[in-house]
Amino acid sequence: MERFEYASPVSRKEAVGLLAETWGETEILAGGTDVLSRMKDYVSTPKRLVSLKRIKDLKGVHYAPGHGLRIGSMATLREIKVNTYVQRYYPALVDTANLIRSQQLHSMGTIGGSLLQRPRCWYYRLGYGLLAQYEGKSLPPEGDNRYHAILGNSGPAYFTSPSTFAPILIALEARVELLGPSGSRTIPLEKLFTTPTKTGEREHTLHPNEIVTEILVPPAGGIRSAVHEIRQKEGLDWALTAAAVALHMKDNTVRSARVVLGQVAPVPWDSQEAAHALVGKTLSEQVAEAAGKAAVSEATPLSMNGYKVQLTRVAVKRAVLQAAKGGA
Repeated sequence: MERFEYASPVSRKEAVGLLAETWGETEILAGGTDVLSRMKDYVSTPKRLVSLKRIKDLKGVHYAPGHGLRIGSMATLREIKVNTYVQRYYPALVDTANLIRSQQLHSMGTIGGSLLQRPRCWYYRLGYGLLAQYEGKSLPPEGDNRYHAILGNSGPAYFTSPSTFAPILIALEARVELLGPSGSRTIPLEKLFTTPTKTGEREHTLHPNEIVTEILVPPAGGIRSAVHEIRQKEGLDWALTAAAVALHMKDNTVRSARVVLGQVAPVPWDSQEAAHALVGKTLSEQVAEAAGKAAVSEATPLSMNGYKVQLTRVAVKRAVLQAAKGGA
């Protein structure tokens, strides 16, 4: 690990002031479960590490009737899963936390860190950059691409968005509040993610000198939501594919739907095709299966990850059927 400055501000404004205007000069330390491993592997070599651990108003989980949920970016996964209001009104968030099979990560990992963790692509982690290129050529298409994207992968980005929480939060139409030198701005959570097209760009629209302060989740009354992941092992692991579903029902008919996929594209993938397959339908196994097929109708698997197409069909089908039952 290279030498670096360590800063521990006590306010949001102080934290923003310590961040550089260009990427790579500084890094944010939230729970630290991702950034420290990247620094140890020399994937990230910041000159300054800015810890958010002492900023009290970035912590906590708060619920207000009629307004919804406000989650501080430094709220831990454990705080989220044990919160009474989250358990009562947003059980899919509890289910999502429980998909992360590590008590240490529940205690240390933060919701902001989950949203902003960097891709697990081994080319990126081995120092070939986010776009995984060597001498101007993309490595994944002809290399080991078992865990790479099957959607949104026309190039040059082939990695998959790793966030466990992003798909369900997007399905629930969450917004995220950001703070920078010019003040705060609030955007739909899906707008936090982007697919880079050239070297130097990142997979988030966050500016280098901005921090995530809060995640805002609207009231969940009348929404049936669920998540389903498929992974190689039940222990600590990243999913091969994931699906998050939020359904607005009118009697037994789907009035509107959002189906957001994880681990299949460079961004959390909002499947309009799957949502369209659900709207106006009465939920059944056949309808859920049709939604799964629609979700991967535009998939273009690489040479070694075609299995993800079938797994994603299954993940969507199971998430829809679980949501139909009212969630977990």
